[in-house]
This record gives sequence, structure tokens and C-alpha cells, in this order.
Amino acid sequence: MIEVKPSEQMRDLGVVQCGAPILNEPARAFELPAEHEAAEDVVDRLFAAMEQISQIHLFAKGMGVAAPQIGIGRAAAVVQPPTPDAPAIVLLNPRIIARGPESDEQYEGCLSFFDVRGLVPRPLTVTVEATVLDGSTVTTVYERGLARLIQHEIDHLDGLLYTSRMRPGVAPLPVEEYRQTGHAWAYER
Repeated sequence: MIEVKPSEQMRDLGVVQCGAPILNEPARAFELPAEHEAAEDVVDRLFAAMEQISQIHLFAKGMGVAAPQIGIGRAAAVVQPPTPDAPAIVLLNPRIIARGPESDEQYEGCLSFFDVRGLVPRPLTVTVEATVLDGSTVTTVYERGLARLIQHEIDHLDGLLYTSRMRPGVAPLPVEEYRQTGHAWAYER
């Protein structure tokens, strides 16, 4: 039996893989409310991708998908918090407007190169401004694991992968050596 690598599974589900130019390009913002139908379509496609992906992998830390990861260069992402039955968070044109002073370093994975996990330092709290379909903006504060997920997806929309956030000299860990699959991120308080 031939073992399928995690990245190949993601590719087969339509997730754009590392090396594709779209992952390194800033996503184009939506003009809302004028482009509300286009934004709704992209969000629907993100939810469909999340549904397919969640059928083959457990995401104890939550999960997110940014539009560039499914080949769409627009500023939209969907994040599913790790809490059971928590509603998904839709991010349109999100930007981080404030970062808390405290940070930590935790392992992250990425659907676009799912064969490794990387130790990424991130602020424990971020304030994010996003656009709603009617064109208004909403400001939300995210903390801990949810802040990490949100930052990861906003990075995708800015054309960044988590490896650009890792400390110099720290390499991603092959998924075979990673021992935290199926566990939530740990925080001291």
C-alpha cells in the first residue's frame, strides 16, 4: 500500500501547495457592498473546502482556510474555532490594527504544506478590523489560540506563510516527528 503524504491529500482536495505564486501575493480587497455577491461566493467556496478537509483530518486546534489557498486571490478567510459548536468566523478584508504586548511560541501547521509543523512566535492578543458585506467595519479582539488562527489566515491574505514568522535558525519539524496532533494549544493561564 502506498502511503499518501498529508500535503498530497490537501492538494487532492484542491488546496494550493507551497511554491504556487498566489501564496506569496497579497490578496485583493473586496469593494463592499458593491462586490457582496463575489464575496459571498468566495466565502461559500471557503466553507465547502473546509467541509471537505475536515472529513479527512481532525483539527483539535481549530482550522482556517484563506482564499489564496483555494486559488482565489481575494481577501477572504474562514476560521473554525476549536470549541465544539462555535460558529465559524468569516474575515473579509481583515487587518490587524493592534497587537498585545505578550506573545508565545507554539507549533502551527498549514494546509498548503501539511507535511511539517513550525514553531511560530505570535502575540497572544490581536485586534482585527474586518469588513462586513454591507460595507461597514467590525473590530474584534481575539486571544490565545483563536488569535493565532486569525493571524495565520491574515498572513495568507498578506502573501506570507508561517515560516516567515519563525525565528532564524529554527526549521519546521516533519509531521512524523510532531507529537501534538490532536491536542489543543497549551497556555499557562
